[in-house]
Amino acid sequence: MSDTPLFKVTIDNITVEVPAGTTILQAARQVGGDVAPPAMCFYTPLEGSGGKCRTCLVEVSKGSEKDPRPMPKLVASCRTTVMDGMEVKNITSDRVQDARAGVVEFLLLNHPLDCPICDQAGECHLQDLGYEHGSSGTRYEFQRRTFEKHDLGKYIQLHMTRCILCYRCVFTAAQVTNSREHGVLDRGDHAQIATYIEKSLENDFIGNVIDVCPVGALTDKTFRFKNRVWFTKPVYASCDCDKCCGEVTLWMRGDEVFRVTARKDEWGEIKTSPKTGKTGWICNDCRFEKKKLSQWKVEGLADISRHSVIGQGKYPLLEKSNETISKVLDGRKPRLLMDIHSVSEVNRPEIDLSEINGPATSSIFKKQ
Repeated sequence: MSDTPLFKVTIDNITVEVPAGTTILQAARQVGGDVAPPAMCFYTPLEGSGGKCRTCLVEVSKGSEKDPRPMPKLVASCRTTVMDGMEVKNITSDRVQDARAGVVEFLLLNHPLDCPICDQAGECHLQDLGYEHGSSGTRYEFQRRTFEKHDLGKYIQLHMTRCILCYRCVFTAAQVTNSREHGVLDRGDHAQIATYIEKSLENDFIGNVIDVCPVGALTDKTFRFKNRVWFTKPVYASCDCDKCCGEVTLWMRGDEVFRVTARKDEWGEIKTSPKTGKTGWICNDCRFEKKKLSQWKVEGLADISRHSVIGQGKYPLLEKSNETISKVLDGRKPRLLMDIHSVSEVNRPEIDLSEINGPATSSIFKKQ
């Protein structure tokens, strides 16, 4: 049995017991729901992450039983460990809500308003944060910072204009891959994620930087512009891979596999693999090369929150309403007044989007 003492901590009037050394953020995640502060830079599997974006600020109204004095300033919950008897306010604190709105405003100062064309839309943590804590307008009157798009090898494209400098991709490359070939260059408002002299990222596990990115700064070039995530169905699948655990999420539409990602938990972090007992990072072969359903063993529908736009209508126990048209027509099927499929090229059955090497644009039809 572990000798680690248990501390009682109260977060938004809910008390939990956690081992000593647990951060406030981790304790709040045990409570779950809205009590858990948002986090844009902290990532549990990555050592050293956190403490940069400040979105997880909370108010400590009581330090501990031995020292009940409140902390004078808001603290980053991802870097502050709990003390026995500590009392924390998150959604019950007006100071926290006001500070979080200010942090979101700073994060959106240079962020482009391209959600309608961004591949991250529908699963973007910054998009969620903007809806929850952002304002309808901006007070920023200056020109936004912009960067050119860069291809980091044949699989990954970098949109530095969308980057919020969370450093997750840098930690991933340093701790998951054999070598790190990119990082933060320059300082201040010139700081950017980049490689030295336009170097490509070719490591077998470098595709994981796409999964850890909370915004649309690092995108999968094999999936770009091919579909929206809420139109796809995420399913768990596995394969026998000699490089990684082979446990993935397939994003499908019909029988087509549009995208392959690692499996994630409710906090958007990659799950621990039950096969290896380690974080379920996946290799580039599983992520980019295996886009046929026959290469995978499908295990079932992925765990997607009912409140997520991705999960709409994709529940295993969903009760659907009865069809009423047949009842109105006394059991007869409705007649098609006009069938445009035979005269229109909108639906081209010979085009398999999952097999297209690159973005699905109108140029593919011109080649046919």
